[in-house]
Amino acid sequence: MKKRQLGTSNLHISEISLGCMSLPPNPAEAEEVIHAAIDAGINYFDTADLYNKGENEKVVGTALKQHRHNIYLASKVGNRWEEGKEGWGWDTSANYINKAVRDSLQRLQTDYLDLYQLHGGTTEDNWEEITDTFESLKKEGLIREYGISSIRPNVFMPFLQNSDAISNMMQFNIFDERASEFFDSIQQTGASVVTRGSIAKGLLTNEWRTRLKPFMSYDEADANDVLQKIEQQFGDVHAAALAFNLQYSTVASTVIGARTLTQLKQNLDAYEKAQSLQNISEIDKWTKTDRYTEHR
Repeated sequence: MKKRQLGTSNLHISEISLGCMSLPPNPAEAEEVIHAAIDAGINYFDTADLYNKGENEKVVGTALKQHRHNIYLASKVGNRWEEGKEGWGWDTSANYINKAVRDSLQRLQTDYLDLYQLHGGTTEDNWEEITDTFESLKKEGLIREYGISSIRPNVFMPFLQNSDAISNMMQFNIFDERASEFFDSIQQTGASVVTRGSIAKGLLTNEWRTRLKPFMSYDEADANDVLQKIEQQFGDVHAAALAFNLQYSTVASTVIGARTLTQLKQNLDAYEKAQSLQNISEIDKWTKTDRYTEHR
């Protein structure tokens, strides 16, 4: 498993990382997947306090406890759930972030996070307060680095440009290339991209025929045509999807979810095959993507 530097930090994370949101809630089953991922060379694990109202962090913390100093652990903050209230609110105040990080650390059974990410963001947020809070957490030793998870350029670009944030987690895949418009600008700030949605909920795997459906601006016929061309040219849609993301130097890792050992193995096998694929940029000739300039 190859590693890449995350931004300008000292964190060198695996090119394939484990998105923990899909893990089963059963601790024993989740531990099986996590330990297999570690054995395969995955060293970066991403969760959030939002996932299953914190229960995901508990499962991840238990599974990673004995491996804590050999892996990198990331979580997220900003979504606030309160007992007795319906749904989640948005809170980026210093008081809440300070409380939330300590709650996450307790659930994850660790003294620090390698990366703490703002789980979204709006143009109305107090970005100076957010940045100052993250910097204070670094000084306290509760987090090593911080970043953001956002697809909104009018949110993530000012944050990256005016802070020492090292990463942005963004949706990016063969059928949704919008984020690549900002890769150079993100890299110039000293940050990296960590991609999510990389296999489009299974559409960009070798099971694509059973999962085919309208996707984004594509209708079913268009998607079918593109996927057939990828399969014919590269022999493996899943491997091509991973290679497509990892061809960009701005991308430090592509986050893949796995609920079972079988799914994890499929991702790892695809990653191995991706190493030998060439001319992967040809896929751009077969896709038509509407790029964005601003999301509100």
